[in-house]
Amino acid sequence: MAPRISFRRLDGILLLDKPTGMSSNAALQLARRLFRAEKGGHTGSLDPLATGMLPLCFGEATKIAGLLLGSAKAYDAEVLLGATTDTDDSDGQVLRTRPVPPIDAATLAAALVPLQGRIRQRAPIYSALKQGGEPLYVKARRGEAIEAPEREVEVHSIEVLEQQPERLSLRVTCGSGTYIRSLARDLGETLGCGAHIAGLRRLWVDPFREAPMVTLAALEQALEQGGEEALMARLLPLSAGLVGFQRIELDDSQARRFRMGQRLRGPGWTAGTAAVFQADGPELGLGQVDDTGLLAPQRLFNL
Repeated sequence: MAPRISFRRLDGILLLDKPTGMSSNAALQLARRLFRAEKGGHTGSLDPLATGMLPLCFGEATKIAGLLLGSAKAYDAEVLLGATTDTDDSDGQVLRTRPVPPIDAATLAAALVPLQGRIRQRAPIYSALKQGGEPLYVKARRGEAIEAPEREVEVHSIEVLEQQPERLSLRVTCGSGTYIRSLARDLGETLGCGAHIAGLRRLWVDPFREAPMVTLAALEQALEQGGEEALMARLLPLSAGLVGFQRIELDDSQARRFRMGQRLRGPGWTAGTAAVFQADGPELGLGQVDDTGLLAPQRLFNL
């Protein structure tokens, strides 16, 4: 029998390089056990087929997971032309195959134009989106007829890295809620041959564009060779997830009032979400500044 894990209070952010073939939740639970973290969550799932950046939030950092979920992201995608699948990726069953016509660079560029900008996108039927309180993939596995919802998403850019007769390598930068599988499916229909994702890697999630990722294998090795001190060296502070927001510093008196839930007014505060700190001290929480410059506490950190 495996020894019982003694979980502990732990606050911070881990930029995990998720392996292929593993669900995001399974990766989270493995990392949480390695760190012995009492509380953890991820900031938006990656498909089992996909690899790459999966920010994991432990402890008080889970309070900003929703903000990171809405951040911009970038992916490298391998798109296989000539076949559609029920999952829109190579993990699914092939539904239809079609010959791939000759596609020159200009034709491909024209097909990508309507897939960029603010677009309406239909989610894959095998997705975590909920309908009637139940994920679509659960309904799909039962064989139910599903009308996947459409929603508006933003695709900032699609760059062609490599073009082969039946395979494309694309780099996609997009906003929250964008399904790369749907982009591949819709591109295949525009080209008249069908398509699906054969490989997908998430490169970054704002605000972690330059930050290094760490694999589960590297975490296990660090723990084995250097103990928990080596493991903790891979953990980012909660503040690392706040760099994209307006920073407001409060003096001791203001900090006490903020912690008590009181509203504050200060000089030059801009309307919007703010990361609130005590001057020369820790993060206090998230606040919302209205159009008049009034700061209202929203989520308080217990650090």
